[in-house]
Amino acid sequence: MWYYLFCLLFVPSFLTYIVQHLICSVFFKTQNLKRRYNADWALVTGASSGIGKSIATRLARQGLNVVLVALGDQLLDTTFEELKAAYPKCQFRKVPADLGGDAYLAPIVEATKDIKVQIIFCNAGYMLTGFFHTRPLDALMANINCNAVSAVQITHHFVRAMIASGLKGCVVFTSSAAAAIPSPFSVQYAATKSFISVFGASLAPEVKPHGIDVLVFHPSPVASRFYDKAHKLDALDFFKRFAVHPDQLPDTVFASIGRTVWRDVGPTALAFRFVVKIVDYNFLATVIAAFGRFMPDFKRAAAADAAPGGSGAGGAKKGQ
Repeated sequence: MWYYLFCLLFVPSFLTYIVQHLICSVFFKTQNLKRRYNADWALVTGASSGIGKSIATRLARQGLNVVLVALGDQLLDTTFEELKAAYPKCQFRKVPADLGGDAYLAPIVEATKDIKVQIIFCNAGYMLTGFFHTRPLDALMANINCNAVSAVQITHHFVRAMIASGLKGCVVFTSSAAAAIPSPFSVQYAATKSFISVFGASLAPEVKPHGIDVLVFHPSPVASRFYDKAHKLDALDFFKRFAVHPDQLPDTVFASIGRTVWRDVGPTALAFRFVVKIVDYNFLATVIAAFGRFMPDFKRAAAADAAPGGSGAGGAKKGQ
């Protein structure tokens, strides 16, 4: 009896998840987005480094012109010049923008007013680590703006434009493996990535009839500068051991567009998804809440917070 009950409760969830991912992995290979959507222009946020730069490079390799949106610093300038030199037949536009502020949409709209952007990658984001209550409110709100609000505004603008013009295209969101489970000491990162995952999944059926595909991908930790300024976290260091290079992601991401709505990429993302299929999310959150104080990361952050002038917090602000 218990065997059949177990099969009834758990097998369908595991089976549908595994089968869908196996189909995507085995039968769906990377695809040329320029040909799929008959597109000329793409836009990538967080395009100056890491995943965003790898995606922008792959788009240019497919013959697409690319709008690069990122913080206006030397990193953006360098990436812009590198891409122009590597792909002289493509056009590139750079839009310096702080997506954590409130003045980023106007320059993006201005830079794209004379072109049709059909491929949008909302990739920008960064992590704040440490205790939530130790961070200044303006820093928290800037983090929410960059990780979540900016994606909503940018998506709204370009989806409206594509529908009005009758153009097909896609919107791709970079979420995270952290979206799957409670994540103390990086509260806002997990929360904003969870929002992005549900936002994309909920948006997908609305725009699919217009020929617009939505994909949310959840990468495992990536070997990039994203974590350079992050507060010391044992959990983060552990999962970084399984990090993949950002150049390994575009093929998987491109292969998934239009074929699935969510795609977990890498061992950490797959493991987290299996955890919440085995253990109830609320039970997991309750256990972590009860025993989190005994975690080395909690004790370290508490000690830093108690130290004179300490805030118990750190942050990584890469990928904008």
